[in-house]
Amino acid sequence: MKRSKLGFWLFLAPCLISFAIVVLIPTVIGIYYSLTDWKGSGNANFIGFENYIKLFTNDNSNFWYSFGYTALFAITAVICINVVGFALALLVTKKFRGATLLRGIFFMPNLIGGLLLGFAWQFIFKQVFNVIYTATGMEFFRNWLTDSTTGFFALLIVMVWQMGGYMMIIYIAAIQNIPDSVIEASAIDGAGGWRRLFSITIPMVVPAFTVGLFLMLSNSFKLFDQNLALTKGGPNHCNEMLALNIYNSAFVSNQTGYAQAKAVIFLISVATISIIQLIATKKAEVET
Repeated sequence: MKRSKLGFWLFLAPCLISFAIVVLIPTVIGIYYSLTDWKGSGNANFIGFENYIKLFTNDNSNFWYSFGYTALFAITAVICINVVGFALALLVTKKFRGATLLRGIFFMPNLIGGLLLGFAWQFIFKQVFNVIYTATGMEFFRNWLTDSTTGFFALLIVMVWQMGGYMMIIYIAAIQNIPDSVIEASAIDGAGGWRRLFSITIPMVVPAFTVGLFLMLSNSFKLFDQNLALTKGGPNHCNEMLALNIYNSAFVSNQTGYAQAKAVIFLISVATISIIQLIATKKAEVET
């Protein structure tokens, strides 16, 4: 028994050490610096909760606008990505020639780095759309990255295009895990395709929905690369998401302690929302 416990902790130790180095220790250090006036260099003087008081009472860095913008984006992106991912999974799990090839094609955008992806879509929204606008005069293709509304949808399109295939893989695994006997029994009972979808497939892949919602919720809130590459938060911070707002406070305005206070609020908010989502979706799961 002692050897078994020792072996357990020896195998677990690398993960625990890595988690402590990458997550726990930086989090504790970040909380400490949020209580200081650190500018990124030099001494860090302890000032207590002044950064938090400033953040809630006299913030002039658009943090709360970015918070609302990011929350709206996260909700919209989570819904769109999971719907697209589930729809693609339903498509490629059908038995037809080329289904395996389509899986690879749909997943491929996820392999592209965030910055590279952002710059590629920036070229599309700026250059390609401008050519179409010049040729057709259609206002729909004009200035997509210079407005808060169209900039929002530009970010959404990029996020869905990149992550839809990733979620597809998760839902493929869940759909293929549904027992064939259940599908056969429903067919014998005369259930049609839509009936099987809503009465069997969706209820039995709810655990995958739990995972998918959690992953996309956290990824959407933390979106940075694409936001930086596409719009840099502009114009006038109208497309600036939370991660980019914190980055600008820390590395552009050199208010590192203040940025750490923002990051702590960000961490608490995302953790709270994610926990609530996990509890809510866990209740909807059914035993397979």
